[in-house]
Amino acid sequence: MGRPSNTGERRQQIVAGLLRVMSERGYERASVAEIAKAAGLSPGLVHYHFHDKQEILLTLVEQLAQGVRERVAAGLARVEKDHPRARVDAFLDAYLATGEDANPTAVASWVTISAEAIRQPEVRAIYERVVRTDLQHLEDLVDVLTGRQRAKAIAAGLFAAIQGYFVLAASVPGVVPPGSAASTVRRMASGLLDAEPSLPPHPPHR
Repeated sequence: MGRPSNTGERRQQIVAGLLRVMSERGYERASVAEIAKAAGLSPGLVHYHFHDKQEILLTLVEQLAQGVRERVAAGLARVEKDHPRARVDAFLDAYLATGEDANPTAVASWVTISAEAIRQPEVRAIYERVVRTDLQHLEDLVDVLTGRQRAKAIAAGLFAAIQGYFVLAASVPGVVPPGSAASTVRRMASGLLDAEPSLPPHPPHR
């Protein structure tokens, strides 16, 4: 693989600068000057490589999503395809398990991005695409065990738990016992997958 271009390197520095600043101060207070300082570049170079701060943010969303998907792929590669329960656990671990590749800064920034998705239509569009894609992946893994109708509800519940842990970890550091998130959500998954399907309510007698 060839050496990245100077432009690619500079853009990556800028995106990493936003990641650092945003995880500490939020998006609103992540000025171009602060991003440039964190990146070790001049504000002029930031403006040269990106049209505005939002473009840096959208690039960051794509990079964070790609990073998690690579972690999921690596986890699934270690599990045989004929072990569907273990594959669900591997997906959950990729999002929540601690380890050398865990990235609290990325988690804090993702929570900020979710808030910006409410405020900015352009951010909402890319954020929704990422969430729907990743949720569909989890739903497909669960579907092997439950069937499509139950898989939708179970996957949505587990994915919501993941996002909830992200918010807690970023907003109130220390409130989640270290190393507990992945194991707890795995137990949630086990309970949901082992539960008998709910029967539809009987119509009232007349």
